[in-house]
Amino acid sequence: MPHDVPPVRAPGPGAGEVPTRRPPHRQTRRPVSLALWSCVLVIYPVTVLLFRLRYRHAERIPATGPVLLVANHVSVLDPLACARLVWDAGRAPHFLAKDAVFRGPAGTVLRAAGQIPVSRGSSTASTSVSAAREALEAGHLVVIYPEGTVTRDPDWWPMQAHTGVARMALTSDAVVLPVAQWGPQRVHDYHARAWHPGLRAPAELLVGEPVDLSAHSARVRAGAPVTNELLREVTDLIMTRVRDQLAELRGEQPPAAFHPRPARQLPQPRSRPAGEAS
Repeated sequence: MPHDVPPVRAPGPGAGEVPTRRPPHRQTRRPVSLALWSCVLVIYPVTVLLFRLRYRHAERIPATGPVLLVANHVSVLDPLACARLVWDAGRAPHFLAKDAVFRGPAGTVLRAAGQIPVSRGSSTASTSVSAAREALEAGHLVVIYPEGTVTRDPDWWPMQAHTGVARMALTSDAVVLPVAQWGPQRVHDYHARAWHPGLRAPAELLVGEPVDLSAHSARVRAGAPVTNELLREVTDLIMTRVRDQLAELRGEQPPAAFHPRPARQLPQPRSRPAGEAS
């Protein structure tokens, strides 16, 4: 698999156009921190061993500027494959990820590398959205899995997504890119809680055309309230694009509706020992 994305054409009239290449990766990635380089040195060889990656339309990832990359979630290994896609396209990824992976020394490195912890269902969840928005305002590429966890659909189609992705898309100038992933579940089957060890499992990633949210964004800029209904509409629009691209990768017809999210498990009250006063 080539590590460079295909050449693109410079803008201008059709006649006399000359092919040009994207800027060098050292420019499009900006200065790369030592923490991020350490992540690359670990993740890159692991993905080489785990996956035989195939990218479709990686050239659609802009060389510079804010990008919100929205992907489906079929495996706990998805971020490794997606990180390779972004890195090979000449950008440095900034992931929104569960706060559970930010514990201990690894968490310190991940934060220093610009990754963003998410604590869903807590008072700090909005802080993650704000941090992601700041990263976009700084011109970075942010990767988000709006489902929040591996899909519970038994056939691996996307389930209903959280609406934080819509809030970020509507309140930033980022290009919103839908990306479909298919293949990492062959290595780790989340539903069966099983690993299938092997080398170079096929995995494909399809980058779609940017999602046109100009009409929705114009309403917000004109003063329209960002209601739950608007957030759900935009979220479903983006995830429909992701689902349709997944159908293209799989060569199958997608379901008409998103699989429901699993019910949140509420904490159980602590049982009191016999004789303890209430």
